[in-house]
Amino acid sequence: MGRIIINNTIRFIILIMLQVALFKNIGYYNLATPFPYILFLFLLPIGVPNLLLYVIAFLTGLTVDAFYDTIGVHAAACVALVWFRVFFHKITLEADVINSFETPLWSEMGFKWYSTYILLGTLVHHLALYFVEVFSFQNILYTLASVGLSSIFTIVVIFIIGILTYKRKSRLGN
Repeated sequence: MGRIIINNTIRFIILIMLQVALFKNIGYYNLATPFPYILFLFLLPIGVPNLLLYVIAFLTGLTVDAFYDTIGVHAAACVALVWFRVFFHKITLEADVINSFETPLWSEMGFKWYSTYILLGTLVHHLALYFVEVFSFQNILYTLASVGLSSIFTIVVIFIIGILTYKRKSRLGN
């Protein structure tokens, strides 16, 4: 259990530092911005209690809000992402997996499940983020374009990180 906490703390620090130092300054005409810090929320162990998940998501969002000078926008989007995560895990995972502290990694869950999880979760996060930020339906096409392009950008970065950190399953029987 201590190892899980240490690994997730290190993952949190690295992803927040990357987001603030590198990805905050990368964008495409203020239309597409990557937010790979959400990978931290995706990779939290499956068996974490829901209340703790929501608190972690809120604090993660507030941390990013502090660096972006936004007031709760990222916190709201992170809480929406965790809501999706809880729902997605309930409908796609078996009960014994839900109660385990397994990390939902690409190598453990398979590409189909992992890619669906990342794709839908990123869309939920970005929809919440941009609609809370704009808080209007006046320029909905511009907002939807930002959601789409930022989601694509974020997903590509997350998959690059996934490829760089991919670990093959160890098969004891072979």
